[in-house]
Amino acid sequence: MKVRVLDTRDAGFDAAFAQLVAVDTAIDREIERRAEAIVEDVRLRRDAALLEYTNRFDRMQAPSVAALEIDSAEMRAALDGLPLDTRAALEAAARRVQAFHERQRDAGYMVEEDDGTRTGQRVTPLDRVGVYVPGGLAAYPSSVLMNVLPAHVAGVGEIVMVSPTPDGARNPLVLAAAALAGVTRVFAVGGAQAVAALAYGTETIPAVDKITGPGNAYVAAAKRRVFGVVGIDMIAGPSEILVICDGKTDPDWIAMDLFSQAEHDELAQAILLTPDADYIERVQQSIERLLPTMPRRAIIEKSLANRGALILTRDLAEACAVADRIAPEHLEISTDEPERWAERIRHAGAIFLGRHSSEALGDYCAGPNHVLPTARTARFSSPLGVYDFVKRTSLIHASPAGARTLGAIAATLARGEQLPAHAASAAYRS
Repeated sequence: MKVRVLDTRDAGFDAAFAQLVAVDTAIDREIERRAEAIVEDVRLRRDAALLEYTNRFDRMQAPSVAALEIDSAEMRAALDGLPLDTRAALEAAARRVQAFHERQRDAGYMVEEDDGTRTGQRVTPLDRVGVYVPGGLAAYPSSVLMNVLPAHVAGVGEIVMVSPTPDGARNPLVLAAAALAGVTRVFAVGGAQAVAALAYGTETIPAVDKITGPGNAYVAAAKRRVFGVVGIDMIAGPSEILVICDGKTDPDWIAMDLFSQAEHDELAQAILLTPDADYIERVQQSIERLLPTMPRRAIIEKSLANRGALILTRDLAEACAVADRIAPEHLEISTDEPERWAERIRHAGAIFLGRHSSEALGDYCAGPNHVLPTARTARFSSPLGVYDFVKRTSLIHASPAGARTLGAIAATLARGEQLPAHAASAAYRS
């Protein structure tokens, strides 16, 4: 196949580019309606509703929600039963992810002013979080590590994982990752009903303070519905990769990097930015030659046709400017002196520097979190991290002298806002 080619010099580039990167924010009202009904039913009927939906949607015959809990012995057996190379890879990834997130710890602070007044911030972990892990045919042990390990580093007391098991098939790799990461409890439930159970609690599943982890459209709709009752990480959109290349990287490498995200979803986006027109042709040739070898060829082909592009820029500086307009989830800078060009980037979920830094390394084992902002939300949001599993409390300890100084200021401002009780409260201590 031929991927579309755009040129920033063309008069119609801006219009074509806008259409290419347009984010479909339309919400499927029918999915929203169904998800809301499920959430409300689980909120009201709790275990009974959760069991009904689980047995219906996942084609199971569980007698109770308690029977859907997966005990620690089964998780441990799944870990012990892994092939040695798979277990070694999982353990190595876990070590790297944990080590990276250890550096995100925040101890808080307290400062004392000249008059003895002290102000500061205390950082405390959430009590209990819920982690949603997709199930069925897909196996995402990396999602377990990326969501659970930062919560552990933060000091979260209890981590409850939910993962659907259609037809009762439990994925041993997911369970092994749960055992390795130290999940507290695991339930074989999924969909909007699992999100509702985590948000409101049932007789069997405890209510949590925050829900993280990816899911389908019903899961996303349910997370939107319960936000405010609990915290959520984000509403993730289709995966994205943007590559800036100077034309010196093996074109097969770049083609495969584009494939790596295109294979996720027909709506995924894969884009190359380069100032080298000949390189675009070489990448096209690599795509045509390598695509037939891909087991997920149909998905990749549809993704590249729908939302893929090879964009010719005037130079690398313009490529960086275009990248910032996209604010991609994943950005590879495959150039000489990649740090130089990275300094020009303000908006990206994760930046992969140099020719040997493939995006796939970040998905599994480099260390930084792979839960990243999509759909241009990198303009204002960040990767999942330890900071998502803690809360900050402000601390104010006024000294007698500070109370007099601050009281006069506060009373003056309170009277200006016509709040006399506020003014009196501040002034009493003066």
